[in-house]
Amino acid sequence: MGGIEFLKGHGTQNDFVVLPDAPGALELTPERVAALCDRQRGLGADGVLRVVRSSALGEDVEVGAEWFMDYRNADGSVAEMCGNGVRVFARYLVEAGLETRGEFSVGTRAGDRPVQVHPDLSVTVEMGPARITGTSVAIVAGRELSGVAVDVGNPHLVSTMDDDVADLDLRDQPRFDHDVFPDGVNLEFVNLVEPGALRMRVHERGVGETRACGTGTVAAVAASLHLAGTDHGSSTVDVPGGRVSVTVDRAGSTLTGPAEFVARGELDAGWWGRLR
Repeated sequence: MGGIEFLKGHGTQNDFVVLPDAPGALELTPERVAALCDRQRGLGADGVLRVVRSSALGEDVEVGAEWFMDYRNADGSVAEMCGNGVRVFARYLVEAGLETRGEFSVGTRAGDRPVQVHPDLSVTVEMGPARITGTSVAIVAGRELSGVAVDVGNPHLVSTMDDDVADLDLRDQPRFDHDVFPDGVNLEFVNLVEPGALRMRVHERGVGETRACGTGTVAAVAASLHLAGTDHGSSTVDVPGGRVSVTVDRAGSTLTGPAEFVARGELDAGWWGRLR
């Protein structure tokens, strides 16, 4: 058996291992994903993006796109959607010759996501609607922070803060209301820098703090607009890994930002085979 092809990429430093697997032949167990994403015993990443034909996926998903982004969190759990991951995934499809630069769709567990790969290889993703679903509270380092709950195909709780988000201690696992978020939640902490400009940090379920979260930036903009008494607008969002641009309106939302590849190679087949 030969090695298993991989690429390593990131979207605003939210990093992923990409596994090309058109026929759906890889057995992607939680242990394998967790080992692969471990920064000491594996390649290290916030998640895994498996590139598989939708027809070969082997699970019941409602998508029309030819290519499906099988996304797994760093702990091996399955996730519905990842905005930064979609950008990296879309760039891979173009560079691999599986799609042409321009407009096409990527299948996800949250549904098809239309994308546009620009000449500079930045990517705009149509993220679907960002729905305000209520309010809740997160407890971070003993501090209670109220927030707006937002559904962007996956769950978010956005807390807008007056003090600098850079000073927030996210080393320990924040607590949240499991009755409101039975499947876990992504937590965003946001400063309004000026109209049309936000600064954000994020603690992702199944991962911990990451350098960026695409769906989280959409949730942050939607929540900020909601608190300002509107449901449409646009904003830049600065995260530790860089800057993205987000638009939100009643029909849906878009996310635009970079996608980069830094390495490619083969996983050792023996190492992979010893994991189950």
